[in-house]
Amino acid sequence: QVQLVESGGGLVQAGGSLRLSCAASRLLLGDIAWFRQAPGKDREFVSVIQWSPFNRNSVSYADSVKGRFTSSKDNAKNTVYLQMNSLKLEDTAVYYCAGRMGACRFPECSSENVYAYWGQGTQVTVST
Repeated sequence: QVQLVESGGGLVQAGGSLRLSCAASRLLLGDIAWFRQAPGKDREFVSVIQWSPFNRNSVSYADSVKGRFTSSKDNAKNTVYLQMNSLKLEDTAVYYCAGRMGACRFPECSSENVYAYWGQGTQVTVST
């Protein structure tokens, strides 16, 4: 079993930045993704770092965040980050990190159904 704990959420003005962290309780040899859920909406895919046994991880993003968000991983700390820049009002949501063993192919990796491990979520609120 792997526990995932998100942190770094908060209140930020539109155009500002936040960095979210997702710390895993142990090394996870698999994909780690970010999802978000806005009030009254379904949970949606944000980004995924696809695991590679050769440490050649690839990162994919939803179109809505491409060019503004960057996901990265620190293997020594078992932590994945989501750097969010140029935040917009519509980025307001609870952000979740999710993990799975092994690698899946994109766009399969954008489905929440393929992830076995979930964090509790962290609130991001973007204000005017």
